[in-house]
Amino acid sequence: VQLQASGGGLVQAGGSLRLSCAASGGSLRDYAVGWFKQAPGKERELVAFIRVNNGQMDYVDSVKGRFTLSRDNARNTVYLQMNSLKPEDTADYYCAAGRPIWSSRKNLGSYYYWGQGTQVTVSS
Repeated sequence: VQLQASGGGLVQAGGSLRLSCAASGGSLRDYAVGWFKQAPGKERELVAFIRVNNGQMDYVDSVKGRFTLSRDNARNTVYLQMNSLKPEDTADYYCAAGRPIWSSRKNLGSYYYWGQGTQVTVSS
């Protein structure tokens, strides 16, 4: 499975972006998907996660109420809608697919496939 992340860009604080994670070579509906952010000089961390079976979602506290995940199985794509963006959201964002158990969803090693990063820059 190959993942293609896109949708990043430069936006002012308070603005919105929609990131896309499009899969090829396999069905993304068969995998849990995580979106990770990596700011300069910092470790990559999970910001949003959608489970494979029941679609249960999880968000890091800093993005709850602002970011929303969705799946479009027809397009084999998972989206991350990012609203009310803040300068601290500035980072490279990566999508990943795998079958982690719930307690391992934050572990990078739990994912089989990674997309390339898409850069999000939020100006103040």
